[in-house]
Order: sequence, then structure tokens, then C-alpha cells
Amino acid sequence: MDRLSYLIRRLLLVIPTLLGITIVCFSLTRLLPGGPVDIQLMKMRNIGGADSRGTAGVAQVTEEYRQELNKQFGFDRPVLVQYFDWLVNKRMGMRISSYDYPNRTAWQLISSRIPVSLWFGITSFLLSYLICIPLGIAKALRHRMTFDAVSSILVFAGYAIPAFALGMVLKMLFCGTVEGLGDVFPLGGFESDFAGSVSWGERLSDRAWHMVLPVACYVAGNFAVLTLIMKNSLLDQIASDYVRTVLAKGATRKRAIWGHAFRNALIPIATGFGSILGMFFAGSIIIESIFEIPGMGRLSWDALTGRDYAVFMALLALTAVMELIGNLISDFCYLLIDPRMHFGKS
Repeated sequence: MDRLSYLIRRLLLVIPTLLGITIVCFSLTRLLPGGPVDIQLMKMRNIGGADSRGTAGVAQVTEEYRQELNKQFGFDRPVLVQYFDWLVNKRMGMRISSYDYPNRTAWQLISSRIPVSLWFGITSFLLSYLICIPLGIAKALRHRMTFDAVSSILVFAGYAIPAFALGMVLKMLFCGTVEGLGDVFPLGGFESDFAGSVSWGERLSDRAWHMVLPVACYVAGNFAVLTLIMKNSLLDQIASDYVRTVLAKGATRKRAIWGHAFRNALIPIATGFGSILGMFFAGSIIIESIFEIPGMGRLSWDALTGRDYAVFMALLALTAVMELIGNLISDFCYLLIDPRMHFGKS
């Protein structure tokens, strides 16, 4: 089996995996209590007021009305029929109208948030890898030296602070929420209100100014992990027998590290690309809530707490597809980087 056949087989496995994820989650949204029908009935009871015995409008909520709501939401059909309609006719729920926003479909809500999450996801990804890989290499080459010790203190200090705590501290220090401290960055949001009426360059600069603190919180979570993975992986490769063999044959240390050890040290980094792609679209609920960013994280949280299963299932399907595609990209990168991967006959 060659590499192309391997990738085709991995691609074909995406289909049953996606079906399994969506079937289980779709069934749970139909079986668990507290769905959109129950929420609608609760609203009706609250509107009905209370009678002389203190009963809140129970007479208004009849079994016929419950059945009508089930029919309105499409819950009166068998679960498998509902799932097939959701998967095929509704394009994985993208064409279903939101329960909270009846005039907008799930895709319209998601598509309005995707650009925001992509801005933060891609920026955080580039900064994380462009900083952590060189830093991990530098720490490995200067192992147990002063640079390694000082940088380790800074890395672990950033890793020890939770993202929400770091976000609150940054807002206190740089957003003027505490009297006497600096008012350098905006409190939150993705861009200013006037962004639509200025030039493209000014709008880009305004977005960058809004993104500084949230991106710092995004990067802090992966900073220590990526740096230490890169450092430890490179140290393991430098101490391997094949590197010593290369040195024994007369190659310089620089040649042995950059020509042989570095490529193999990237293997653990490459295996993490899949989760990064999913994060582009999933966003971060905590960071987006702290900085009031209208991204995918807040949309998924609002859909989940509001029992807007139409939007939630569409988000789940999109995130699952991105994660599965990311795993394929990780496998492809693994094939390119790892020289031990081959599919020839023994």
C-alpha cells in the first residue's frame, strides 16, 4: 500500500466517523429533557400568570398544544427520519431556522461569526508556532544554561495563569478599568463602531489594536506546551544513536542537528496540526466572553444554554468536519516529515 492509498483510506474513514458523531449527538438532543418545546411551554406558563391557587397558567398548556409544538419543531416524527432530513435535506442543519432567531438560518448565524474566529485562530496559530518552535530549539541548544533557565521561568509563569485570569489581569492593567492604570487598549469587541467608514488600512489597524490582548490569552495557553515539546523532542533526537553515527563519520554538529535531528524533532509538532484547524472555527468561549468578541465560541455557548439545538447541531457538525480534516492534514504532515513511514512490501 502506497501513501496515496493510505490517505484515501483515511479519507473514507471520515464518513462513518462523522455519521457516528452526529447520530449520537442528534439523538441526545431529542431524548434529553429541556429542549425547545419545554422552553416554549415554560414561557407560556410564565405569560399565563397565576390563578387564585397560585398555579401559573397551567390551564393554557394542554396536551394538544404540546403536540402542536412538537409538530412545529418536527419532533413528531421518528428520530431516524428526523436525522435523515437534518443530514440530507437540511444540509447538516445549515438550512434550519434558529429557534432563538426565527428569521435567520443556522448557516447565516454561523457565517457571520466565522470571519471573527478565523482572524483570532489564524493569528494565534502563526504566533504560537513562529515563537514556540524557535524558542524550543534555542532552549534545546542551550540546555541547562542561563537562557534555558530564565526562559523556562517565563514560560511556566505564563502557563500557570488560566486564560480567564490572564484576560482579567490584562484588562485591569491596560484597559483603564482600574483608576490610575493605563488605558492603552479597548475593553473589548472585534473592531470600533466607526470601522465601516474608514479606509481598509485604518480598519486593519483598528482590528489589530482590538486583537492584542485576546490573542495574548489565546497564545498563552499553548505557549509552554509547544515550547517544551519542541525542546524535549530535539534533545531526544540529538541524543539518538543515528546522530552520534553522523558525528562519528566526520559531520559537524551543525550538520547533524539541522540536517538530521531537526526534521525528526518536528514529528510531535506535526501531529498537533489537526486540533489547531478545529480551533480556528470553534473559538474560545471564555476569552470571547471576557473581551466581548462575537465569535464562534460565544455563539455555541448561547446556542447550548438557550437550547437552540438547530444552531448547536450545525456548529457541532461543522466543528467535527474541521477536526476530521485536521487529522487528515496531521497524517499527511506525518508522512512528509517521518522518514520511517513507508508502505513497501517487507
